[in-house]
Amino acid sequence: QVQLVESGGGLVQAGGSLRLSCAASGHTICISAMGWYRQAPGKQRDLVATYTIGANTYYADSVKGRFTISRDIGKNTVFLQMNSLKPEDTAVYYCNADCSYSDYWGQGTQVTVSS
Repeated sequence: QVQLVESGGGLVQAGGSLRLSCAASGHTICISAMGWYRQAPGKQRDLVATYTIGANTYYADSVKGRFTISRDIGKNTVFLQMNSLKPEDTAVYYCNADCSYSDYWGQGTQVTVSS
């Protein structure tokens, strides 16, 4: 079992920045990748960015050049630095961990970007 706890969401004006954190605990040795998803009201949950154990990163086209994912492996923590935020980035952001082909999710953190 892996437990994920997110922090860092909030309200920000368009053009501003936020940094999300996700701390993993439990059977973390099995984690091969960690990432962030987001879900806006009435929409499906979409992948934002991932960071694999081989330090490979992936970004959705909508956030490339604005968001940066990083990972502190020693602390089992993944971060999402979000710059140049837009109102369309407003969503609940969820941390995800891939552990032995099982998905684990955090409780989500709200990010609201005002225009």
